Amino acid sequence: MEQSTPWEFSDDRGRLAVAGERPLRIVAYIQAGATLWDHGIRPVGLFGSQHDGAAPDPAKGGELPLAEIPYLGSGGALHPDTLLEAEPDLVVAVTYDGDQVYGLEQKTALELETHVPVACVAVGPGRGLAEVRERFAALAGSLGQGEPMPVARELDASEDDLRQVCAGPVRPRVVALSPAGPDRVHLARPGAWPDLRALTEHGVGLVEPAAGSGANWSTVGWAEAAAMDPDIVLMDVRVNAARPEQLRTDAHWRAIEARARVLPWNPEAPCSRRAHTRFFTLVAETVREAAGTA
Repeated sequence: MEQSTPWEFSDDRGRLAVAGERPLRIVAYIQAGATLWDHGIRPVGLFGSQHDGAAPDPAKGGELPLAEIPYLGSGGALHPDTLLEAEPDLVVAVTYDGDQVYGLEQKTALELETHVPVACVAVGPGRGLAEVRERFAALAGSLGQGEPMPVARELDASEDDLRQVCAGPVRPRVVALSPAGPDRVHLARPGAWPDLRALTEHGVGLVEPAAGSGANWSTVGWAEAAAMDPDIVLMDVRVNAARPEQLRTDAHWRAIEARARVLPWNPEAPCSRRAHTRFFTLVAETVREAAGTA
Protein backbone atom coordinates (compact mmCIF):
# COMPACT_ATOMS: atom_id res chain seq x y z
CA MET A 1 0.00 0.00 0.00
CA GLU A 2 1.31 3.46 -0.95
CA GLN A 3 2.09 5.57 2.10
CA SER A 4 0.62 9.07 2.28
CA THR A 5 3.04 12.00 2.30
CA PRO A 6 2.84 14.43 5.23
CA TRP A 7 1.78 17.97 4.33
CA GLU A 8 3.08 21.19 5.79
CA PHE A 9 2.92 24.91 5.07
CA SER A 10 4.76 27.73 6.83
CA ASP A 11 2.20 30.51 7.15
CA ASP A 12 2.64 34.27 7.46
CA ARG A 13 2.44 34.22 11.24
CA GLY A 14 5.64 32.18 11.22
CA ARG A 15 3.73 29.06 12.21
CA LEU A 16 3.96 25.66 10.58
CA ALA A 17 0.62 24.09 9.65
CA VAL A 18 1.08 20.32 9.54
CA ALA A 19 -1.16 17.42 8.51
CA GLY A 20 -0.60 13.71 8.03
CA GLU A 21 -1.53 14.05 4.36
CA ARG A 22 -2.53 16.77 1.93
CA PRO A 23 -5.72 18.44 3.25
CA LEU A 24 -8.84 17.99 1.16
CA ARG A 25 -11.58 19.50 3.33
CA ILE A 26 -10.88 23.20 3.76
CA VAL A 27 -12.85 25.76 5.75
CA ALA A 28 -11.85 29.31 4.87
CA TYR A 29 -12.41 32.95 5.64
CA ILE A 30 -14.56 34.05 2.73
CA GLN A 31 -11.90 36.17 1.00
CA ALA A 32 -9.40 33.32 1.30
CA GLY A 33 -12.03 30.85 0.09
CA ALA A 34 -12.72 32.98 -2.99
CA THR A 35 -9.00 33.06 -3.71
CA LEU A 36 -8.67 29.30 -3.37
CA TRP A 37 -11.67 28.86 -5.67
CA ASP A 38 -9.81 30.78 -8.38
CA HIS A 39 -7.04 28.19 -8.00
CA GLY A 40 -9.46 25.28 -8.42
CA ILE A 41 -10.03 24.49 -4.73
CA ARG A 42 -13.60 24.20 -3.42
CA PRO A 43 -13.96 24.95 0.31
CA VAL A 44 -16.37 22.86 2.38
CA GLY A 45 -17.29 25.84 4.57
CA LEU A 46 -16.85 29.61 4.81
CA PHE A 47 -16.85 32.14 7.62
CA GLY A 48 -16.96 35.93 7.81
CA SER A 49 -15.53 38.67 10.00
CA GLN A 50 -16.91 40.90 12.71
CA HIS A 51 -18.06 43.25 9.94
CA ASP A 52 -20.22 40.56 8.37
CA GLY A 53 -23.62 39.21 9.30
CA ALA A 54 -25.55 35.97 9.22
CA ALA A 55 -25.21 35.67 5.43
CA PRO A 56 -22.05 35.75 3.31
CA ASP A 57 -20.99 39.05 1.75
CA PRO A 58 -21.18 38.51 -2.03
CA ALA A 59 -18.54 41.20 -2.60
CA LYS A 60 -16.01 39.11 -0.69
CA GLY A 61 -17.20 35.89 -2.29
CA GLY A 62 -15.72 36.48 -5.74
CA GLU A 63 -16.86 33.68 -8.01
CA LEU A 64 -17.66 31.24 -5.20
CA PRO A 65 -21.02 29.45 -5.59
CA LEU A 66 -22.24 30.88 -2.29
CA ALA A 67 -25.60 29.10 -2.50
CA GLU A 68 -23.79 25.74 -2.57
CA ILE A 69 -21.11 26.14 0.13
CA PRO A 70 -22.20 26.28 3.80
CA TYR A 71 -21.65 29.63 5.50
CA LEU A 72 -20.78 28.92 9.12
CA GLY A 73 -21.20 32.39 10.63
CA SER A 74 -19.09 35.42 11.43
CA GLY A 75 -17.27 37.31 14.15
CA GLY A 76 -18.22 36.87 17.79
CA ALA A 77 -21.17 34.65 16.91
CA LEU A 78 -18.85 32.02 15.48
CA HIS A 79 -18.12 29.12 17.84
CA PRO A 80 -15.20 26.72 17.29
CA ASP A 81 -17.58 23.74 17.34
CA THR A 82 -19.47 25.20 14.38
CA LEU A 83 -16.28 25.27 12.34
CA LEU A 84 -15.28 21.79 13.46
CA GLU A 85 -18.69 20.36 12.54
CA ALA A 86 -17.66 20.89 8.90
CA GLU A 87 -14.88 18.33 9.57
CA PRO A 88 -12.07 20.42 8.07
CA ASP A 89 -8.58 19.08 7.44
CA LEU A 90 -7.36 22.68 7.26
CA VAL A 91 -8.62 26.19 8.04
CA VAL A 92 -7.34 28.97 5.77
CA ALA A 93 -7.60 32.60 6.84
CA VAL A 94 -5.87 35.95 6.49
CA THR A 95 -3.96 38.09 8.97
CA TYR A 96 -3.49 41.85 8.94
CA ASP A 97 -0.97 42.14 11.75
CA GLY A 98 1.02 38.95 11.20
CA ASP A 99 -0.33 37.45 14.42
CA GLN A 100 -4.12 37.38 14.75
CA VAL A 101 -6.39 35.16 12.64
CA TYR A 102 -8.67 37.75 11.07
CA GLY A 103 -12.38 37.05 11.43
CA LEU A 104 -12.02 34.87 14.52
CA GLU A 105 -11.94 35.94 18.13
CA GLN A 106 -8.59 35.08 19.65
CA LYS A 107 -9.98 32.42 22.00
CA THR A 108 -11.86 30.83 19.07
CA ALA A 109 -8.69 30.70 16.97
CA LEU A 110 -6.65 29.25 19.84
CA GLU A 111 -9.18 26.51 20.51
CA LEU A 112 -9.54 25.76 16.81
CA GLU A 113 -5.79 25.25 16.40
CA THR A 114 -5.81 22.52 19.05
CA HIS A 115 -8.01 20.44 16.70
CA VAL A 116 -7.06 21.37 13.12
CA PRO A 117 -4.15 23.09 11.33
CA VAL A 118 -4.70 26.77 10.51
CA ALA A 119 -2.81 28.59 7.74
CA CYS A 120 -2.90 32.39 7.48
CA VAL A 121 -1.76 34.59 4.59
CA ALA A 122 -0.77 38.18 5.45
CA VAL A 123 -2.76 40.80 3.54
CA GLY A 124 -1.92 43.89 5.61
CA PRO A 125 -0.02 47.10 4.88
CA GLY A 126 3.39 45.44 4.96
CA ARG A 127 2.62 43.25 1.97
CA GLY A 128 2.72 44.10 -1.73
CA LEU A 129 -0.17 42.89 -3.88
CA ALA A 130 2.02 40.56 -5.93
CA GLU A 131 3.49 39.12 -2.74
CA VAL A 132 0.02 38.41 -1.31
CA ARG A 133 -0.98 36.80 -4.59
CA GLU A 134 2.13 34.62 -4.69
CA ARG A 135 1.66 33.50 -1.09
CA PHE A 136 -1.84 32.30 -1.87
CA ALA A 137 -0.47 30.63 -5.01
CA ALA A 138 2.14 28.85 -2.88
CA LEU A 139 -0.54 27.63 -0.49
CA ALA A 140 -2.76 26.46 -3.34
CA GLY A 141 0.24 24.75 -4.93
CA SER A 142 0.94 22.87 -1.72
CA LEU A 143 -2.67 21.70 -1.92
CA GLY A 144 -2.13 20.44 -5.45
CA GLN A 145 -3.78 23.25 -7.42
CA GLY A 146 -2.75 26.33 -9.38
CA GLU A 147 -3.98 28.90 -11.85
CA PRO A 148 -3.44 28.10 -15.56
CA MET A 149 -0.59 29.85 -17.37
CA PRO A 150 -2.84 31.90 -19.69
CA VAL A 151 -4.12 33.70 -16.58
CA ALA A 152 -0.59 34.89 -15.80
CA ARG A 153 -0.21 36.28 -19.32
CA GLU A 154 -3.56 38.08 -19.03
CA LEU A 155 -2.44 39.69 -15.77
CA ASP A 156 0.83 40.86 -17.34
CA ALA A 157 -1.11 42.37 -20.25
CA SER A 158 -3.55 44.18 -17.93
CA GLU A 159 -0.68 45.64 -15.88
CA ASP A 160 1.11 46.79 -19.04
CA ASP A 161 -2.08 48.44 -20.29
CA LEU A 162 -2.61 50.21 -16.97
CA ARG A 163 0.96 51.55 -16.94
CA GLN A 164 0.64 52.80 -20.52
CA VAL A 165 -2.66 54.60 -19.99
CA CYS A 166 -1.35 56.21 -16.79
CA ALA A 167 1.73 57.49 -18.61
CA GLY A 168 -0.42 59.78 -20.75
CA PRO A 169 -0.47 63.57 -20.51
CA VAL A 170 -3.66 63.65 -18.40
CA ARG A 171 -3.60 61.98 -14.97
CA PRO A 172 -7.10 61.70 -13.46
CA ARG A 173 -7.43 62.16 -9.70
CA VAL A 174 -8.53 58.94 -7.99
CA VAL A 175 -9.96 58.64 -4.47
CA ALA A 176 -10.71 55.32 -2.74
CA LEU A 177 -13.34 55.45 -0.03
CA SER A 178 -15.80 53.51 2.11
CA PRO A 179 -19.04 55.37 2.86
CA ALA A 180 -20.09 55.27 6.52
CA GLY A 181 -23.38 57.06 5.77
CA PRO A 182 -24.68 60.44 4.62
CA ASP A 183 -22.62 62.27 7.25
CA ARG A 184 -19.24 60.51 7.28
CA VAL A 185 -16.90 58.74 4.90
CA HIS A 186 -13.72 56.71 5.38
CA LEU A 187 -11.05 57.83 2.91
CA ALA A 188 -8.51 55.11 2.19
CA ARG A 189 -4.83 55.76 2.71
CA PRO A 190 -3.35 54.22 -0.48
CA GLY A 191 -0.18 52.99 1.21
CA ALA A 192 -2.17 50.87 3.65
CA TRP A 193 -3.89 48.72 1.01
CA PRO A 194 -1.87 46.36 -1.21
CA ASP A 195 -4.20 46.80 -4.21
CA LEU A 196 -4.19 50.61 -3.97
CA ARG A 197 -0.43 50.66 -3.52
CA ALA A 198 -0.13 48.53 -6.67
CA LEU A 199 -2.26 51.05 -8.57
CA THR A 200 0.04 53.86 -7.42
CA GLU A 201 3.09 51.86 -8.50
CA HIS A 202 1.55 51.49 -11.96
CA GLY A 203 1.03 55.25 -12.20
CA VAL A 204 -2.58 55.73 -11.07
CA GLY A 205 -3.09 59.18 -9.51
CA LEU A 206 -4.45 58.15 -6.14
CA VAL A 207 -4.99 61.12 -3.84
CA GLU A 208 -3.69 60.85 -0.28
CA PRO A 209 -6.11 62.10 2.41
CA ALA A 210 -4.93 64.54 5.04
CA ALA A 211 -2.70 63.22 7.81
CA GLY A 212 -4.52 61.95 10.85
CA SER A 213 -4.82 59.24 13.46
CA GLY A 214 -6.26 56.47 11.29
CA ALA A 215 -3.64 54.09 9.87
CA ASN A 216 -5.82 52.71 7.07
CA TRP A 217 -8.57 55.34 6.81
CA SER A 218 -9.14 59.04 7.37
CA THR A 219 -12.72 59.50 8.59
CA VAL A 220 -14.14 62.86 7.54
CA GLY A 221 -17.33 64.53 6.34
CA TRP A 222 -18.39 64.46 2.70
CA ALA A 223 -17.34 68.12 2.27
CA GLU A 224 -13.69 67.07 2.77
CA ALA A 225 -14.10 64.22 0.28
CA ALA A 226 -15.65 66.53 -2.31
CA ALA A 227 -12.79 69.01 -1.83
CA MET A 228 -10.39 66.35 -3.13
CA ASP A 229 -11.97 66.85 -6.59
CA PRO A 230 -11.88 63.21 -7.67
CA ASP A 231 -12.29 62.29 -11.33
CA ILE A 232 -12.63 58.63 -10.36
CA VAL A 233 -13.97 57.19 -7.09
CA LEU A 234 -13.15 53.65 -6.01
CA MET A 235 -16.12 52.90 -3.75
CA ASP A 236 -16.24 50.11 -1.20
CA VAL A 237 -18.90 47.57 -2.22
CA ARG A 238 -18.79 45.36 0.87
CA VAL A 239 -22.09 44.97 2.73
CA ASN A 240 -20.87 47.00 5.71
CA ALA A 241 -20.42 50.09 3.50
CA ALA A 242 -23.33 52.46 2.84
CA ARG A 243 -24.88 52.32 -0.64
CA PRO A 244 -24.96 55.33 -3.02
CA GLU A 245 -28.73 55.72 -2.66
CA GLN A 246 -28.28 56.21 1.08
CA LEU A 247 -25.93 59.14 0.48
CA ARG A 248 -27.93 61.31 -1.85
CA THR A 249 -29.36 63.47 0.92
CA ASP A 250 -25.88 65.01 1.12
CA ALA A 251 -25.11 67.73 -1.45
CA HIS A 252 -21.37 67.00 -1.36
CA TRP A 253 -21.88 63.36 -2.31
CA ARG A 254 -24.26 64.41 -5.07
CA ALA A 255 -21.54 66.72 -6.39
CA ILE A 256 -19.01 63.88 -6.35
CA GLU A 257 -21.42 61.51 -8.07
CA ALA A 258 -22.21 64.09 -10.76
CA ARG A 259 -18.53 64.80 -11.47
CA ALA A 260 -16.70 61.51 -11.01
CA ARG A 261 -16.82 58.05 -12.45
CA VAL A 262 -17.70 55.71 -9.57
CA LEU A 263 -16.14 52.23 -9.69
CA PRO A 264 -16.74 49.27 -7.39
CA TRP A 265 -13.80 48.63 -5.07
CA ASN A 266 -13.51 45.63 -2.80
CA PRO A 267 -10.79 46.01 -0.14
CA GLU A 268 -11.13 42.26 0.47
CA ALA A 269 -11.18 41.01 -3.12
CA PRO A 270 -9.83 37.55 -3.97
CA CYS A 271 -6.01 37.58 -4.15
CA SER A 272 -5.65 35.75 -7.45
CA ARG A 273 -4.36 36.57 -10.92
CA ARG A 274 -7.89 36.34 -12.30
CA ALA A 275 -9.29 38.83 -9.79
CA HIS A 276 -6.37 41.24 -10.14
CA THR A 277 -6.61 41.14 -13.94
CA ARG A 278 -10.26 42.19 -13.73
CA PHE A 279 -9.41 44.99 -11.30
CA PHE A 280 -6.51 46.41 -13.30
CA THR A 281 -8.50 46.18 -16.54
CA LEU A 282 -11.46 48.06 -15.07
CA VAL A 283 -9.25 50.81 -13.66
CA ALA A 284 -7.30 51.14 -16.93
CA GLU A 285 -10.50 51.46 -18.97
CA THR A 286 -11.86 54.11 -16.60
CA VAL A 287 -8.61 56.10 -16.49
CA ARG A 288 -8.57 56.07 -20.31
CA GLU A 289 -12.16 57.36 -20.45
CA ALA A 290 -11.56 60.01 -17.78
CA ALA A 291 -8.36 61.22 -19.43
CA GLY A 292 -10.12 61.45 -22.77
CA THR A 293 -12.85 63.74 -21.42
CA ALA A 294 -10.70 65.89 -19.12
